[in-house]
Parts: sequence; structure tokens; C-alpha cells
Amino acid sequence: MLDDRIGPYRDHPEREKMNEGRDQMKYADYLHGQVKELLTEYGDIDIMWFDFSYPDAESPEDFAQGKGRAAWRSEELYKIVRSLQPDIIMNDRLDLDDGWDVKTPEQYQPRRRVTVEGRPVVWEACQTFSGSWGYHRDEESWKSVEQLIRMLVDTVSKGGNLLLNVGPTARGELDARALESLEGMGEWMKRHDRSIYACAQAPDRFKTPSDCRLTYNPDKNRLYVHAFAWPFKHLHLEGKAFCDEVKYAQLLNDGSEVLMEKFSDKSSHHGGDAVGGNALTLTLPVKKPPVTVPVIELFL
Repeated sequence: MLDDRIGPYRDHPEREKMNEGRDQMKYADYLHGQVKELLTEYGDIDIMWFDFSYPDAESPEDFAQGKGRAAWRSEELYKIVRSLQPDIIMNDRLDLDDGWDVKTPEQYQPRRRVTVEGRPVVWEACQTFSGSWGYHRDEESWKSVEQLIRMLVDTVSKGGNLLLNVGPTARGELDARALESLEGMGEWMKRHDRSIYACAQAPDRFKTPSDCRLTYNPDKNRLYVHAFAWPFKHLHLEGKAFCDEVKYAQLLNDGSEVLMEKFSDKSSHHGGDAVGGNALTLTLPVKKPPVTVPVIELFL
């Protein structure tokens, strides 16, 4: 619960008084019953997305401080879900150390692939079009289409999925700001979707160029260079992997070929610019293509 004046109720100065006479276990029973109904009355369920848990601040019974596994009886709840729908995907918000299928960082972009104990895991970035999860008439921190597309690309380049939330109005409709953003993203996806769908983080042997993001389709064995800043005429892809493996390059927006030149001699120069050993240089149009984020498709 939220109060616009004081924030979350867990921080309310009178929280102890507010909880007098209340039994959290009654709500836990209700929660478990609702979950059982959802998982038995509506056929196969693909995803169960719980939200949200705070590890118990002082003691397992101090529910006023923050509700975690004790408040929800999470171990019991987890067993219910798995017994009723064994193939369901579960997120990581029951305050349990294991049992989840996907990690869910929210309202920030991880700097690198999400790992647990050093191992890469399935993850998704939980983001909004603006600063609010629900419809907020007066909220003005809406992200631009370019920012949203970059967020999508950045997430996929780190092996993640993007969950992008938009809240309907009281009429059950999406307002003009949301529709404009969706239309802008859809227009970009028309010609660039194959750099996103079925793609993941590029193999480590490919070094990401400056101001770019790489995505990779392992089934088609194709690499995609997303240019966040359009270079002047040349893009240098450094490393032996680019030199040895790239067979053909093209812009995704129009399918036009991009000429390539390989350098293996450390003393090589390109237009007076020293190019280190083992570099693949792409000759690009001087003018940036008329798309939000240009993408170069590399056939390996």
C-alpha cells in the first residue's frame, strides 16, 4: 500500500497501531487459496509472477517491517505451485534462495549479464514506459522511443528478456503517449526484429565496438551490431574472430551490402587512422540511416 504523502506503509510512523488485531496468517491462507484456484480452474498456466517480498527486517514475525518468506509461507506456497503446475515458470520474488526460474531486476539496467554465484541465469529487465506502473495522468517522465529501443537492445545484448509495462486508463484504453511509443517501437521492429527475436548475448570472442551493442542468433549463426552512435564512414571491429568468421555484412533497414576490409598487420592504416592488428573495417554511409537505431547484420 502507498500513501502519496509518506510513501510505503511499511515506513508509516503508525504502522504498529495499524497492524493491531490483524493476523497475517489469515491473509496467507487467502493467498494460498487464490493461487490454488488460479492453477486448477484455468488450464495450463505458463507463468506465475509473484510481487513483492522484502526479507524480514528484524525477526520472521515482524511483518510490519517488511513481508518476506515467513509472511507468505513461501516454502509451502512454492510446493503448491510446483505440485499443481510442474512446468510453470516462476520468478524470484518469494524471498527464497532457490526454486525460481528467472531473475527480475526492476527499474534499472544491469551493467552486465545477470549471474548468481558466478553462473549466468535466465533474467528479464522489468521496466515501464514512464515512472509509474499503472496509468498516471500527470506523470511526465515518459521515455522516448529511442530510449525504449536502446533499452530493449541492451537487455538482449546481455542475454535477457525485456518486460515493458504499460497501464490502461480507467476506460480500459491505452492513452496517446503509450500508443505513440508502441507504434515507434513497432516501426523499428518491422525491419530489425531478427536482431532481437531468438537472439542473446554474443559469444565472448567478439569484442563489442565503442557505442554499440551486439546480439547473436545461434541458430542462424548471425551477429548484429546495433549502432547507438553513428560513426563517420568507418566502423572498426577489432579482434581475430571478426576477421576470421564474418563472410558478409548488410544494413538491416534496407538490406544493402556493407563493404568490408580486413587488417591483420599491426602497422596497417585506414585513411590515416591506425587500425590495430586483426580488425575488420566496415565502410558505412556517411549519413545515418533513417531509423532510430541502425543495425548491421554480420553473416558468420
